[in-house]
Amino acid sequence: MLMCQQKQAHLPGESGMASTSKVALITGAGSGIGRAVALALLARGYRVALAGRTAASLAETASLAKAAATQTKAIVADVTDPAAVTRMYAEAVAAFGRVDVVLNNAGTFGPKALFEDITPEQWNSVVAVNLTGAFLVAQGAFRVMKSQSPQGGRIINNGSVSSHVPRPNSAPYTATKHAITGLTRSLSLDGRKYDIACGQIDIGNAATELMKSIGVSGAAQANGTSLAEPTMDVENVGEAVAYMADLPLNANVQFMTLMATKMPFIGRG
Repeated sequence: MLMCQQKQAHLPGESGMASTSKVALITGAGSGIGRAVALALLARGYRVALAGRTAASLAETASLAKAAATQTKAIVADVTDPAAVTRMYAEAVAAFGRVDVVLNNAGTFGPKALFEDITPEQWNSVVAVNLTGAFLVAQGAFRVMKSQSPQGGRIINNGSVSSHVPRPNSAPYTATKHAITGLTRSLSLDGRKYDIACGQIDIGNAATELMKSIGVSGAAQANGTSLAEPTMDVENVGEAVAYMADLPLNANVQFMTLMATKMPFIGRG
């Protein structure tokens, strides 16, 4: 299983296993990027609310972290359901007293289909998770961070390199990730008066279970071919988000692009 061990690779300026009293909430924490970030934050002493759709995968994330039972709280929640998102925050606050950092991470790639064959139902299902879900999670964060004492916190949106340049036949996913950039900018502006900072990380070719095929069977290219692309360890994402999360609220990484160095992103046709 991916992420069986957490490497201690740290960004410049980090002191290693720092201790913190911060509380983080991560959506999509049961696998992939969400799991990698959860492990990185737990290793730094964060208390982490692990949110996702299946209890078993959240329990596995907590087990991999080898964290104390009081350091994690598993919350089964569907980000497309407003009532579930409200309940998610209520459970997190009940467990830890506040929320300092939210990783707005839950998402879906959507259908692999020609643009002209995408159904309205397929389009709406991607928008519901990637955009409406991100809105609901961010709105819930605002409500908690505005009302808590000390006031404020940080929202980190998981964008994508597709928020800059699309892959072929990815209109629903690409459109929602472009929209996340607009959401990030709006949250940054609207959050200032509450000491709420918002940034976005755009990730390219992290070797999660969902992305494993890119490094083996390949990914569709603009010229109609399929090409196996370089990938990077997903733990790099965990370290990068931890760096963003650790900043004081008077500093913010507005946008970060983290990608496999040799992936064909720079230079796309």
